[in-house]
Amino acid sequence: MGNLAIKFRNREGELLSGKLDLPADQHPHNYVLFAHCFTCNKNLLAISNISRSLISKGFGVFRFDFTGLGESEGDFEDSNFSGNVEDLVAASQYLSENYASPSLLIGHSLGGAAVLAAAPKIPSVKAVATIGAPSNPNHVQHLFKSDLEEIKKNGLAKVNIGGRDFTIKKQFLEDLKASSTQDIVDKNNVALLFMHSPQDSIVGIKNAEELYIAAHHPKSFVTLDGADHLLTNKSDSLYVGNVIGSWVEKYIPLPKPANLKSKYQVVAKLSNNDGFTTDLKMGQHYLTADEPVNYGGNDFGPSPYELVSAGLSACTAMTMQMYAKRKNWDLKEVEVHTSYGKDHAVDCEKCESNSSKIDTFQRLIKMTGNLDLKQKERLLEIADKCPVHRTLHSETQVITNNINA
Repeated sequence: MGNLAIKFRNREGELLSGKLDLPADQHPHNYVLFAHCFTCNKNLLAISNISRSLISKGFGVFRFDFTGLGESEGDFEDSNFSGNVEDLVAASQYLSENYASPSLLIGHSLGGAAVLAAAPKIPSVKAVATIGAPSNPNHVQHLFKSDLEEIKKNGLAKVNIGGRDFTIKKQFLEDLKASSTQDIVDKNNVALLFMHSPQDSIVGIKNAEELYIAAHHPKSFVTLDGADHLLTNKSDSLYVGNVIGSWVEKYIPLPKPANLKSKYQVVAKLSNNDGFTTDLKMGQHYLTADEPVNYGGNDFGPSPYELVSAGLSACTAMTMQMYAKRKNWDLKEVEVHTSYGKDHAVDCEKCESNSSKIDTFQRLIKMTGNLDLKQKERLLEIADKCPVHRTLHSETQVITNNINA
């Protein structure tokens, strides 16, 4: 899965550039649409970190550059706040048509005001989270307040924001004034989370208070104590992602854990529409097994032979440490690297007939500690005596019965 480059068109037909971040070990259970801050872009490090936290919880995160910013087409000087909202709606439509409709919107700074305005236009949205959002879009005027008179007099002005030059037109100011955040928040009937730092010197925390008061329940507030407006500290942005991922679980549907019960030690469950992605319950522990992408799987988990190899590695390490402790030997750490030497997918195609191939496990053992040569040699002998190793060398049988019989 990973990171996909996305191109889609806005209402004006301009091509916008986005990234879709996907979990490495499952299909996303929900999709998130992320709106970046004013004059920022989708590649801001804080946005990447927040996205990383969310995909670790099983979300797919779609972030894109607004019109005229980053890698998106269009002229920033012809854009406005309303246009940003329409870009969000267009991004939502792209997700709906190609993946699934977003259930969560996240907005940073002015992007926070934009997602609040966009939420009523996207029926699938169940929750909205804002980070350092202004209580009124018009608030961003303070970033170029020294140029306001020139903009009003000449209809436009070139302003410097964050070390970059942007052309701001009079229509941009007029659009900001026409956008009332209180009206925007009042129209929202979704769960709302406002996150803000008391030390935010760009958008003061008073804005969060005004948003919270104007909002209907269910609503929540989380302080980002010590963070700056752009969340330049990595720990702050990862924290934001983790909190949002946990908070939103109350408001959006999440997949239920596989209902796997058995009197046996291990149970595997695979539906006919899941490819090779298999749910496992091993004792009291849950895991996913799969096959690599080049074998037709999703690579959401280890393959069956990798699981066998893992059992050999774990059993070897446990047996060696147990023996060393009994002998009071200084085996501080043992690493067991194991790989299986036969192609599982080819094997399975011929599973009805006997194969002349020999199953080969390559095992490499690294021992750390104050051990002499004889101790190391003895520990390698003990490795060959681990229960899983002995099972693989012994004659075994698998007795299969039909539960429904």
